[in-house]
Amino acid sequence: MIYLNGDFMPIEEARIPVLDRGFIFGDGVYEVIPVYSRRPFRLAEHLRRLQHSLDGIRIKNPHSDAEWSGLLEQLIAANESDDQYLYLHITRGVAKRDHAFPKGVAPTVFIMSNPLLTPPQELLATGVAAITASDNRWLRCDIKAISLLPNILLRQMAVDVGAVETMLLREGFMTEGAASNIFVVKDGVLLAPPKNHLMLPGITYDVVLELAAAHDIPYEVREVSEYEVRTAQELLLTSSTKEIMPITRLDGKPVGDGSPGEVFTQLYQLYQNYKVTVMRGDTPAP
Repeated sequence: MIYLNGDFMPIEEARIPVLDRGFIFGDGVYEVIPVYSRRPFRLAEHLRRLQHSLDGIRIKNPHSDAEWSGLLEQLIAANESDDQYLYLHITRGVAKRDHAFPKGVAPTVFIMSNPLLTPPQELLATGVAAITASDNRWLRCDIKAISLLPNILLRQMAVDVGAVETMLLREGFMTEGAASNIFVVKDGVLLAPPKNHLMLPGITYDVVLELAAAHDIPYEVREVSEYEVRTAQELLLTSSTKEIMPITRLDGKPVGDGSPGEVFTQLYQLYQNYKVTVMRGDTPAP
């Protein structure tokens, strides 16, 4: 079951006009929210990021936070899996093809749910491979825009060589992954690139830093150089659906000793424990 412009329906029945600006221009934004035991994870933070994206492309939010929460609750209940991920997709709406914003057009609102399949334990035990590439995207990467062609091409570079992710470098510094945030462990310190217009402000990124602060894991939020990436003891990948994963090979070479490290192991367990509190309906700090 999906939601489209006021109605719940089977996805096979959903129809969007070909003149929707999301189809014609990629003129819209999206959000992805994990759901554990039928509870949305960090919903307030996800809706805040959605608002930031809508503001960034000047679309008025079609719903209040309470209305979003109600719609998501209904959609979660209408689908079978206890663990899901919700995909929210908002475009500027349907209008004749013209670059200028149309007047008096209602946004298109689409929400779907899929089963949430987190990384299997055998993959977490060995880690994954990544490659590096030049970050050639636009300069508003903080907007979660549906026009993802640069990210798709960059991610496909990794898929073509059997890797999981492409780590992006811009002017000698690491920004993020094509579909993830990246953390570096150097000399026992967890390094995170700062939130700015060159990276998407990840919700899992925030949780990792909160966990580090709460459990005395040394960390720094600052620009991370390519040299630090290539000489790191550990590399971690984070996203709403992949949670936290260790990168153990980069550009065909081992990261550290080529196996998941102590910082990953500690943060992964802390993250799983925090998830349990969310599933129970508790909302303590990490």
